[in-house]
Amino acid sequence: MKHPLPAQPAHIGILRLSALGDVCNLVPTVRALQRQWPNARITWIIGKAEHSLLAGLSGVEFVVYDKATGLAGMRELWRQLAPTRFDVLLHMQQALRASVLLMGLNSAVRVGYDKARAKDWQHWFTHRQLAVHARAHVLESFMDFARLLGVADTRLEWDLPIPATARAEARRLSGEGGYLVISPCANPRLRNFRNWSAQGYATLIEHVWTQHGLKSVLTGGGSAQEREMGERIRQLAAAESVIDAIGASSLKGLLALIDQARLAIAPDSGPVHMANALGTPTVGLYATTNPDRAAPYGWRDYVVDRYPDAVRRYLHKDPETLPWGQRVRHPDAMALIRAEDVIARVDQVLALPRPNPTLEPRDEV
Repeated sequence: MKHPLPAQPAHIGILRLSALGDVCNLVPTVRALQRQWPNARITWIIGKAEHSLLAGLSGVEFVVYDKATGLAGMRELWRQLAPTRFDVLLHMQQALRASVLLMGLNSAVRVGYDKARAKDWQHWFTHRQLAVHARAHVLESFMDFARLLGVADTRLEWDLPIPATARAEARRLSGEGGYLVISPCANPRLRNFRNWSAQGYATLIEHVWTQHGLKSVLTGGGSAQEREMGERIRQLAAAESVIDAIGASSLKGLLALIDQARLAIAPDSGPVHMANALGTPTVGLYATTNPDRAAPYGWRDYVVDRYPDAVRRYLHKDPETLPWGQRVRHPDAMALIRAEDVIARVDQVLALPRPNPTLEPRDEV
């Protein structure tokens, strides 16, 4: 017998710890739930960095779990939430660690992904699963949780909070005049292979400076890989055309930088989804991940897409035959992206009236 779903949930729990781009893609689902049940309490269990990005999101209580604390942190979170019983708990993190965390929480019904989308045996830990939605974008997969609960109004809204201190930080970093934001590196994980070349970025920076009069602000974390990339780009680009802010901004400061930028450019990583959430024109650079699944949602038509080429060259397969979401883990895949292709996309997007994203949900086929 299926566990019944609540018709009028008083307390909705959300378990999604990471990552920065994913939590941005989840916010429209939260807004849809709030429109459907404006008096419902929503508690979101979230990662530490992700919380620093979304802190202050209206109508949401955050409970922070730092995965670096391991089992001790899990037990502390269980103690913290011991008095809480969720009417429904949405398990949106496809990872075994999150499923173990889930089992210490009290809820009437746990909802997770359908078997096709579940990873690490997630469907074993939930009472109800989503309806099958083949080839769904990540944002649509999150919205499927709201649809299962009976939400019909799936308009996309974010309204991310940006404090005045973050805006002041952005002004200090960007200086005067118009600019675009370039976040050249994805998360420096093992075998991530999502980064484009320093020379490619330098060529692009020179173009937008000479043809559009826009400086480029480089952003990113403080890892050695990111700082090295920033240094290589600065050496190749004209000094007056680039501002290296890698490792210099908070996540809220990065939001503010992106919010005021003419354009954001990055590989498959948090900043393209942050830009999408803010309505900032966005050009994503994709070769190792499938943009049909993970591109900035409102700017899918403006992605530089070399994923099919990478699949054929490095996996020796037809992209249509691959499991949905399979990555091309090859260090040369992003080299398939040519500077002239990126420049053409950037010129195209800069010619658009702002904003012009496609924010209405569209069916995936």
